[in-house]
Amino acid sequence: MSVVSHLINGELVESKRTLDVTNPSTGKVIRQVADANVADVERAITAAQEAFPAWRDTPPAKRAQVMYRFKQLLEENANRLVQLVSEEHGKTPEDAMGELKRGIENVEYACGVPELLKGEYSHNVGPGIDAWSNFQPLGVVVGITPFNFPAMVPLWMYPMAIACGNTFILKPSEKDPSAAMAVAELLQEAGLPKGVMNVVHGGREAVETLLDAKAVKAISFVGSTPVAEAIYSRGSAAGKRVQALGGAKNHAVVLPDADLENAANTLMGAAYGSCGERCMAISVAVCVGDETADRLVETLLPKIAQLKVGPGTKRDLDMGPLVTAEHRDKVLGYIEDGVKAGATLVADGRDLQVPGYEEGYFVGGCLFDNVTAEMRIYQEEIFGPVLCVVRVGSLDDAMHLINDHEYGNGTCLFTRDGEAARRFTDGIEVGMVGVNVPLPVPVAYHSFGGWKRSLFGDLHAYGPDSVRFYTRRKAVSQRWPSVSEATRAEFSFPNNQS
Repeated sequence: MSVVSHLINGELVESKRTLDVTNPSTGKVIRQVADANVADVERAITAAQEAFPAWRDTPPAKRAQVMYRFKQLLEENANRLVQLVSEEHGKTPEDAMGELKRGIENVEYACGVPELLKGEYSHNVGPGIDAWSNFQPLGVVVGITPFNFPAMVPLWMYPMAIACGNTFILKPSEKDPSAAMAVAELLQEAGLPKGVMNVVHGGREAVETLLDAKAVKAISFVGSTPVAEAIYSRGSAAGKRVQALGGAKNHAVVLPDADLENAANTLMGAAYGSCGERCMAISVAVCVGDETADRLVETLLPKIAQLKVGPGTKRDLDMGPLVTAEHRDKVLGYIEDGVKAGATLVADGRDLQVPGYEEGYFVGGCLFDNVTAEMRIYQEEIFGPVLCVVRVGSLDDAMHLINDHEYGNGTCLFTRDGEAARRFTDGIEVGMVGVNVPLPVPVAYHSFGGWKRSLFGDLHAYGPDSVRFYTRRKAVSQRWPSVSEATRAEFSFPNNQS
């Protein structure tokens, strides 16, 4: 059985320990992945440290040339990368291709790094004194990424980190490591020097070693809120710059004037796409008025019944399986809990069977009505194909509901009313907001991130914030006095007023 190795200093490195990688469509182990110990991680850190001085001094234009070649290789190898995502994660090929393309957009943005790293200059800020600032890399930086976007989320991080002159260590999810590894190998093929990009696989031991290493200057993380908060606390206490993106409970508010057919169609993709395993998935539909809720549920039910569910490697499907048996059981537990709490399960996907794939981790589309704010299925992130309908009396009630929730990742409003949309976008306490756009994921030249307990740290992911996260500003003031210029001691604080 093949083993996914570490990538350290440009070489594939085996490990004494391995973990199983399962195809969630079949429930069968298809390969293994190296499980890093402390020595493996320290070897990667040393490689990144040693590669940093030369890479830091490489002109940004030359770093950008590597990114241009990398982008071309990603496009040329797209089908192979998509197959790996579908095999190990379970998402459909079309969904996997969409993920990869959004990742490539971040590489495109990193290609513009010579422009993005331009500092500021002021001539003659004082007598014969010029001042400027520039952006300099941090050193060794780390990315820890989740299972749900094995190709895209790493591409949020290391293209810009590397383009800014840092060296990088990626710790991808051990559940679906092959796509992240294949993408990293393409970066080596693009001409990146050895040691600039390293990949180590594994679990908690690998993560803790990276968190505690003095040589690591910054950590970017995407995952659940409890882990994000722990990584932020531990990394910050160790003096590192940390950006930790956590969980979500994303609401879609449906006003009575909304185009219900359009809202229902877009909600289907937002709630059930990728089997709900997205941090931007819509998991709550907040309907203003009982009539709106009744109409929405009535419109959704036949669409849910028509969902095409099957193995992730098969085309023309709407959903594949959940990523692991453990996660499937967790989602089923939430559904059972919702039923016990008194919510109305109007669409029940628990008994879904896919012929020929009976051992796969499948759950069909589920829809709860009459969900209330105290229920666990409302409060917590389910991360599965479960949509909850909450009924409220007004837009203000809907906004209070959303603003009171501990998460503030994404939200959207369906309406034809411009005034209502403006009030919503101004007053909602959420980091990413859509109007008639259910998945308001920013494009690569904006930045991605939520509010409240959906993000720990001051800077969002990718886009302009990524340049700030992976660099530090240096301000320089310089004077070259003439030979004949007389100088005297000045004891007051320098200023331009006297």
